[in-house]
Amino acid sequence: MYSQLENLAHELRLWGVKSSAQRRCEAAIADGQHPSEMIQLLLEDERNVRREALAKRMVTKAKFRNSCQLEDWDISFERGISKAKFKELGLLNFYHNLENLIVVGKTGVGKTHLAIALGNRICQEANSTLFFSVNLLFEELMSEKVAGRYLKFIRKLTKTKALILDDFGLREYSHQEATSLLEVIEERYGKGVTILTSQVSPKGWIKLFEDPVIAEAITDRLCNPSCVIELKGDSYRKKRKKS
Repeated sequence: MYSQLENLAHELRLWGVKSSAQRRCEAAIADGQHPSEMIQLLLEDERNVRREALAKRMVTKAKFRNSCQLEDWDISFERGISKAKFKELGLLNFYHNLENLIVVGKTGVGKTHLAIALGNRICQEANSTLFFSVNLLFEELMSEKVAGRYLKFIRKLTKTKALILDDFGLREYSHQEATSLLEVIEERYGKGVTILTSQVSPKGWIKLFEDPVIAEAITDRLCNPSCVIELKGDSYRKKRKKS
C-alpha cells in the first residue's frame, strides 16, 4: 500500500520520509490526524535523519582520538568539577557565546576525555570540529608549508567552528611554531571557539615561547574571552587500570 510513497521518497532521496512513511500513515489513520499534522511529522523525521547524518560526517571529519561521550564521564570520581558545572558544559554555553574553553590539570585526570566529549556534543549539533594534538598540528603545518598548501590549511582551521588543541605546553615552542600558532588563533578570533587542554595554567604559557611579545599575543587571544576548567585529583587513568 505504501510502496509508491516509499519509492517516490527514495527517488527524491528523502530517507527520513521513506523510513517512517508507513508508520506515520498508519498512526494518522488510527488517530484521525489532520493531513497537515502527518506531513509535519514526516518532515520532522526527514530533518532528524539529515541532522544525524550530518553529525556523523562532522564526527568523521573531526578525527577524534577516541569516541568519548559526556555520558561516559564518571561523575562519582572527584576531579574538582561539580555536577552543576558539568551539566552547564554539556549545554555548550561557552560555544554559543564564542568563548574558548581551557581545560587544565595533571596527566590522567580526564582533560582529553572532556575535550573530545564536548567536541562530540558540538558535532551532534551539526557544527564542524577538528581535533589535533598540538605537536602533530605543528608537524602538519610544517608539512603543508613545504607542500605549498599552508594558506589552504590555515583557511581550513579558520572555517571550523570548534578547534580542539590537545596537550598544549608539553614542551617549549620554536619561533616558527609560535608564529604559526598565532596566525591560526588570529584568523579564528571571533569566528569560532578553541578548546585547549594543558598541564600548564595560562599564567605559565609565556615561558613556553622564545618571543615574549608573541607569547603574550597568543595567551591574550586564547584567554579572552574564555572559560577555564581546572581538573584536580588523582589520575583517573590509574584508577581504571587498578579496577
